[in-house]
Amino acid sequence: MISVIIPTFNEEENIAQCLVSLSHQSVPRSEYEIIVVDGGSKDATCEIAKKYADLVFTQTSKKVGGARNDGVMAAKGDIIATTDADCILPPHWLKQIGKDFSDPSVVQVYGPVYPIEEGLGNQFSLFLANMFSRVGYYSKTFFYTLGCNTAFRKEAFIAAGMYRCIDAGDDLEIAMRMKDLGRIYFDNRLKVGFSMRRYQKFGTVQSIYEWIAIVSDGGESGKYSYCRKEYK
Repeated sequence: MISVIIPTFNEEENIAQCLVSLSHQSVPRSEYEIIVVDGGSKDATCEIAKKYADLVFTQTSKKVGGARNDGVMAAKGDIIATTDADCILPPHWLKQIGKDFSDPSVVQVYGPVYPIEEGLGNQFSLFLANMFSRVGYYSKTFFYTLGCNTAFRKEAFIAAGMYRCIDAGDDLEIAMRMKDLGRIYFDNRLKVGFSMRRYQKFGTVQSIYEWIAIVSDGGESGKYSYCRKEYK
């Protein structure tokens, strides 16, 4: 079984389209479960999520990484897939993840993202992000395993120590530990629709600058707008 984990916080405007896309996967519904881990939403996020998800509960650990960790510990599946509440998953997303893990040496897979919102600026921004992912992967210097489009073996993830509860860079950091346990695979076919709303609000250049600054500072920082839990 594949367990899909989605962290949420005040996502009533976005969570339904994400969960609908997950409900229309090309694999039988009995072969995967949907787990929503909420960060204390004040809107109707949880009520909406309960219409589609197998399990909805409030996180006890801190930050997004902690929410994903909580979801992993509640998961029934031996394969864990993670995404974000404002993403849209293509119909064959879970099927492709299953194929990738047919190789027993693979402990983690990830893939590229494309913008949900229209605009050349959005396309160019994610072109650069995907290029960054590919450079890291093919050079074997780092693995930009975005939490919106990654999957891993539960046993290996727990053995690696799980996500650190930090503001940014937890996905990079866990991958460097996972690679010691097996193969990390970048699959170009594993594409996910990614919302650009954070970048539209704070600006792409500013968001990238702040992300780099936070990661360089060990992942901990509360002074940057990039770290805000709530944005439209």
